[in-house]
Amino acid sequence: MTRSRSMTPDGVQFRDLNGNGRMDPYEDPRLSAEDRTADLVARLSLEEKAGLLFHSMLGVGEAGAHDTAAGFSPSTPRDVVSGKLLNHFNVSALPSVRETVRWHNALQELAEETPHGIPITLSTDPRHAFSENAGASIAAGDLSQWPEPLGFAAIGDVDVVRRFAEIARAEYVALGIRAALHPQVDLATEPRWARQGQTYGADTATASAFVVAHLEGFQGERIGPDSVACTTKHFPGGGPLRNGGDSHFVYGHDQVYPGGRFDEHLAPFRAAIAAGTSAIMPAYGKPIDLELDGERVEEVAFSFNRRIVTRLLREELGFDGVVVTDWGLVTDVEIMGLPFPARAWGVEDLSPIDRMERILDAGADQFGGEERTDLVLELVRSGRVPESRIDEAVRRLLIVKFQLGLFDDPYLDEEDAQRIVGAPEFREAGHRAQAESVTVLKNADAPAGGSVLPLRPSLRFYLEGVAAEAVAGLGTVVDDPAAADVALLRLAAPFEPRDTYFLEAMFHQGSLDFPPEVIAHVRALADVVPVVVDVQLERPAILGEIATAATALVGTYGASDAALLDAITGRIAPRGRLPFELPRSMAAVEESRPDVPSDTVDPLYPFGHGLDL
Repeated sequence: MTRSRSMTPDGVQFRDLNGNGRMDPYEDPRLSAEDRTADLVARLSLEEKAGLLFHSMLGVGEAGAHDTAAGFSPSTPRDVVSGKLLNHFNVSALPSVRETVRWHNALQELAEETPHGIPITLSTDPRHAFSENAGASIAAGDLSQWPEPLGFAAIGDVDVVRRFAEIARAEYVALGIRAALHPQVDLATEPRWARQGQTYGADTATASAFVVAHLEGFQGERIGPDSVACTTKHFPGGGPLRNGGDSHFVYGHDQVYPGGRFDEHLAPFRAAIAAGTSAIMPAYGKPIDLELDGERVEEVAFSFNRRIVTRLLREELGFDGVVVTDWGLVTDVEIMGLPFPARAWGVEDLSPIDRMERILDAGADQFGGEERTDLVLELVRSGRVPESRIDEAVRRLLIVKFQLGLFDDPYLDEEDAQRIVGAPEFREAGHRAQAESVTVLKNADAPAGGSVLPLRPSLRFYLEGVAAEAVAGLGTVVDDPAAADVALLRLAAPFEPRDTYFLEAMFHQGSLDFPPEVIAHVRALADVVPVVVDVQLERPAILGEIATAATALVGTYGASDAALLDAITGRIAPRGRLPFELPRSMAAVEESRPDVPSDTVDPLYPFGHGLDL
């Protein structure tokens, strides 16, 4: 079945599935998204409805290679689109812009062959910064590159966030990505937690203001054909995890509130709902010893938790958009030889079909990272879940597709995409934001007099972790620290490597202490030359001994070598301020309360610290 272009008598273009000049109501772009949805829901088979309830990963391969699996996806496009009738997919690694557009268009053509030609919605985790983690974020590649969200919090300018979101929206739309699995507005209150880089830091007021700007830039005043529909996550705030273990994994599922700050973590979601976020994603964790309105909340993961999804999110906060679970709550899997059990915390003993029933009963609409349409069909046909409950979820999901204009024209233009994605003015804006986010923590006097920063011209540089071309035009590079005027080092924030589970190695967790050999090396360099150290802060780090040894110390949150040099030479004024505190010791971290921001005793650098040059 092929769609053809037709015109109504008043010149409105629509896509006709009948091929006979007659238009069904759901095909008529003059009708509202709600009316078109109501008409289409009544026409769908149970199999089509079941397909809408899944939002799975799909690797991007060669255009039209519908029988070949790509990336981490175990299924081929034909398996999931034609066979299981899925039409929401999360994409990770992308080829070139042209190859991506051609693959997207071929996938939409495949979708046209399904019974009602429901178009594909592609989604993505954040992909405009530096971190590369298939479970959380993707590096920018051909897109413009910006600091991580922590860097926006460091800049502290809501207009920069809005401008980023407008640019990112244009690039996403050009690539056919019409749903964003972000913003992430969890508060970075547990210093050891692995996912702070994609947050707006520890301050609830900052996160609340920035989520509104993010949604304004991506969605516009209302969702339309030029919008990207956003999923705000992880409801009701996924940061306060016991001991900082990440909730992807069995040791990180307990979410605790010893400081009684539940409402503080919830506040950014209130702001997102008021600003019209299209979707909400519940957190993986399960609440421990949490009471709401005098009632103890069941200790099961939030997506299984009716008190949280239906009563709090739907009824108390009034949210009627899509609720999509985080990835992999139903099926235990093994990937690349490593286990990846379902994040069914608190209901681990339930079977996959029982887990799915619990999620639907809790109030979620869509299963992230799953393809088990057979279980939905069994639940409905056995009478365990009424079809009306499925219709409720399908209604919410289809309304977004109609709002985005996907039913009217889902196809992309290669030349437009090539012109928009990574446009020079977009790259320049991202570079400036990277440089502005640099946070100067310490700036002592150089031996020649005056503060070591901003770096003066014509220096002899000893470099570690910095490409030589980044200092071109500023001076010369030497191999011997003793022959240098300044040593410039870039260090990654420390973590404890873990690789028991699939993806675990990508989540940097555990101690914030640098290894002794790193500290000794910085001290040895400082004995012979002034040392400028940049620590790339994807989460806090214990910097006391490095700060003592270094002449100057800065923090970054996603900045290229060129952006760092622009900042520390003053060509672009760094205006970063710490979006979380930097603790003085691990003992202070271990004694702090996970739900309370800036709760370590006597921090080395407090929240908001930063120096001007």
